[in-house]
Amino acid sequence: MKMYRLEKLRDEKDMLKKEMAKEIGVVESVYSEWENGNLSIPTKRIYQLANYYKINIDYLFELTNKRKHIISKQNIDILKVASRLKIMRKELKLTMRDLAKELNTSASAICNYENGKFLILSPFLIQICKKYGYSIDWVLGRSEQKLIK
Repeated sequence: MKMYRLEKLRDEKDMLKKEMAKEIGVVESVYSEWENGNLSIPTKRIYQLANYYKINIDYLFELTNKRKHIISKQNIDILKVASRLKIMRKELKLTMRDLAKELNTSASAICNYENGKFLILSPFLIQICKKYGYSIDWVLGRSEQKLIK
């Protein structure tokens, strides 16, 4: 099952999978698994791909059909991500336990994400942003627009 818009974006650049894999520093088989939807793309690689294509992550993951030109010159600021996850959870009036239950993980994992000990796993990030309408780009600090529009 093809997922996301990776193939479309790569085709726009007239690149082969092996060329794209080399461009972002992964082996072709891993990139191919991402493009085919068989393997989750790590959060840092999502950020890297979006910057490479100069697009919003929300468009990449089909949370919106609005393609925006976004590029971040910095790496992910894990403390900013942590802060925004906490803001999102509180706005949704969810406890860490409630959110953990929704994501089928532990409250301690949510606590670690919100305290900046670990970067949130991409499947969790995509799931909660899709469900509640928050922008992945906002959570990762690439945009100041909080909600997907």
